[in-house]
Amino acid sequence: MKHLQVSVGIIRDSEQQIFLAQRPASAYMGNKWEFPGGKIEAGETPEQALKRELLEETGIEVLNAAPYDTVDHTYTDLRVTLYFFIVDSWNNQPYGREGQPQRWVLQSELNAEDFPPANAEIVARLKASA
Repeated sequence: MKHLQVSVGIIRDSEQQIFLAQRPASAYMGNKWEFPGGKIEAGETPEQALKRELLEETGIEVLNAAPYDTVDHTYTDLRVTLYFFIVDSWNNQPYGREGQPQRWVLQSELNAEDFPPANAEIVARLKASA
């Protein structure tokens, strides 16, 4: 079974809004909303991958990223290990650099059903702590 290791940024502003991007319809879990991030490349730490991926996907330069949690999730055909970081300081305004839809959502209004199942526990925790 394929095993992906992924760094994920929970980009949160001072008003407790979180930046989300929508997965392409053609992608695995297409049209679901997600916290931006991507695969950890060989030789990269999770934090290095996070900074690279967020620059590529959202155009931001991460200034502060605090580890939040690690989730291991197995789908029927894929295992993912997700390294979540709270990103609360950055340069530039995040946007969908790859043309993907994006939006800001209040942390208290996050809905786990909008996300891939591997994110459900994190979404629930964020919402509960808002």
